[in-house]
Amino acid sequence: MNQTTQNPSHLIDLVSQELGGAVLFANDDFFASKDNLILTSEAVWKEDAFTDRGKWMDGWESRRKRTQGHDYCFIKLGLPGLIRKILVDTAFFTGNYPDSCSIDGCVMSSNATPEELENATWFSLVEDSKLEGGSKNWFDVSNEGKVTHLRFNIFPDGGVARLRVFGEVLPALNRWISLGQIDLAAMTQGGKTVAQSDMYFGLASNLLKPTRALNMGDGWETKRSRGKGHVDWCIIELAALGRIEYVEIDTNHFKGNFPDRCCLEVAQDWDGEQTQWQPLLDEVKLQAHTSHVFESELHTVENIKFVRLKIFPDGGISRLRLFGTPSRQGWEKVTVRDLNTTNTQSAKTQFLSTCGSQKWAAAMTEARPFSDFSAVVETAGSVFETLDESDWLEAFRAHPRIGGKKTQDNVTRKSLIWSTREQLEIAAASVESLSKLEEMNERYFEKHGFIFIVFASGKSATQTLEILESRLENDTKTEIKNAAIEQEKITAVRLQKWMRQ
Repeated sequence: MNQTTQNPSHLIDLVSQELGGAVLFANDDFFASKDNLILTSEAVWKEDAFTDRGKWMDGWESRRKRTQGHDYCFIKLGLPGLIRKILVDTAFFTGNYPDSCSIDGCVMSSNATPEELENATWFSLVEDSKLEGGSKNWFDVSNEGKVTHLRFNIFPDGGVARLRVFGEVLPALNRWISLGQIDLAAMTQGGKTVAQSDMYFGLASNLLKPTRALNMGDGWETKRSRGKGHVDWCIIELAALGRIEYVEIDTNHFKGNFPDRCCLEVAQDWDGEQTQWQPLLDEVKLQAHTSHVFESELHTVENIKFVRLKIFPDGGISRLRLFGTPSRQGWEKVTVRDLNTTNTQSAKTQFLSTCGSQKWAAAMTEARPFSDFSAVVETAGSVFETLDESDWLEAFRAHPRIGGKKTQDNVTRKSLIWSTREQLEIAAASVESLSKLEEMNERYFEKHGFIFIVFASGKSATQTLEILESRLENDTKTEIKNAAIEQEKITAVRLQKWMRQ
């Protein structure tokens, strides 16, 4: 346990109600509701407050256990992410706090029920650890896996005021395409603050919250400066490399303490004082309690990863929105990070959607973490080449027949989607051509015992038919090798498309 009074300001409370966190179930909350655990406010004490069940307490408190076992609750994180630090706050629980606690994590769908969570595959985040009453109990978390839900165990019973779960957001990649231009700085997408000159009155991370500020304390505010030419600043790491096309700087609630001016600078890499900053928004005047929008005023800069907001000379800003489009390189980095941190079963399922060999998918899952996306593709090829013929044949069986109506029993929905996209030009062929292709497919299958495999993207039915006819007379050993070569091409392209799905 790491005892400290300093919040990790560069991290985000993933369980915050503001972000959608919720306590889904507690096996016992007789004295005080489980929902108090993740309230954003600090716990308070009310000396003479009692309910019909006993002393009113601002937290989660179970009854005194008279049987074997322990108490626990299930919690859904507001945003999936990597957990770095956990705070178990036992404020005002002095003679009734748990002796110890442990915390487990899992990856489940956002609408998982308590019944489903009971049977989830859990992994340890915090081992059974002693707690101190009336204290902030901090725990470092070293697990590098993605987490969506928590199981908070207290031994054997008692009360905890608040639970804070600090980490880094892993964004929902499959939503980025549908959203188009996104706020690359938003904490909901994975943006985060990494450094700032001062945050005496308000945390810099407040700048990136998804909702408009509730009050002046819900923004970033620095102390009053007294030196001439003073500048305060905050550095934001974007969710992905990209181009910023639209900016909103909101001084909502800051009326007598807003900055006089501000500017934005950007860089691809951040290296302290050695960073090469470029202008994105030149110095502009600000107004009190106003949402300022900038678009035509922005300089065009590609592959931005870090943004420095400078305010002159000091003051408060409630929110900063940096809307833009992730670059291809940005997509790759975020996708690889997601792949590296997802659980084993999910990663294997993803790999199986691109190549149906169980042995290949297991080896790819085991090969994590990957340094970049090219390493994923290179490893995919080298692993596939080491497989046995039986593994190759298993991969072939995961494909539907090209241009045909028949399919195989183990063709998954995902494989059908991939194949449909890859065979768009073939599907547009005449009924006569498709009939001929189906006939030749059947002859190929009867001769070799597996379906005809070819890299179909961009090929017409006529071209595909010519390739099929030319390969039909080969012996089966040769065709297994030919099909394996085509399968490797298909897998590489599917992995590339996976990056942008």
